[in-house]
Amino acid sequence: MDDIISYNRRAWDQQVDQGNRWTVPVTSEQTAAARRGEWQVLLTPRKPVPASWFPELAGRKVLALASGGGQQAPILAAAGARVTLLDNSPRQLEQDRMVAERDGLEIETVQGDMRDLSRFPEESFDLVFNPCSLLFVPDVQPVFEHAARVLRTGGTLMCGFVNPVRFLFDEQKLERRQLSVRHKLPYSDLTHLDADELQQLRDEGQPYMFSHSLEDMIAGQLRAGLAMLDLFDDSSDSEMISEYLPVFFATLASKVSHG
Repeated sequence: MDDIISYNRRAWDQQVDQGNRWTVPVTSEQTAAARRGEWQVLLTPRKPVPASWFPELAGRKVLALASGGGQQAPILAAAGARVTLLDNSPRQLEQDRMVAERDGLEIETVQGDMRDLSRFPEESFDLVFNPCSLLFVPDVQPVFEHAARVLRTGGTLMCGFVNPVRFLFDEQKLERRQLSVRHKLPYSDLTHLDADELQQLRDEGQPYMFSHSLEDMIAGQLRAGLAMLDLFDDSSDSEMISEYLPVFFATLASKVSHG
């Protein structure tokens, strides 16, 4: 497991150098607009998170979970939240620190694994915001368990996900706009790619990816003591499969009291 964490840390550091869209920081104009109350953030590639999902952010404690890249955390901070950002990639965290220094924002940055939030006290956040990143860990239940522990009762968890159907298809044929079912789910780069494909992935600095069942992604939150409140689908301009079905979705859940 440490090897996966370490490899994906290096891969995302390299993605910053390659200009991956999720590593490109927001502009000063965007943070200035957020200070005026004009802002949107993404959990998935295209559809902004509904404004109705958010509480009044002023003074709220927010954990931006696996959310480095200088995008969501600065906007939430500019909108008035007290933001702590945890991410596995030092270079991704640097993007947020750059924006914070440039635009006069307060963001606490922490390097760490999204599945281990033991450094944070129980019930220390009003909101955990986790953009589409769970595909980079092989097991999601620890993420939900830890998120539920650090959330205050009534606090909310917002997550972005990849539909597991996305992982059925041969990636190289998808690039040629051919839909060819190749993989049996659950999918893992480490077990489903041949040696040459895996070496190419490493040579290109691409992070390891893993599929998760709908049961794990949705019921997993319920098992952690969260109540599902809402859900939306999303698509992507760069995903051929999005022409046939929504490849992404996002959920809103709340920590419920067991008293």
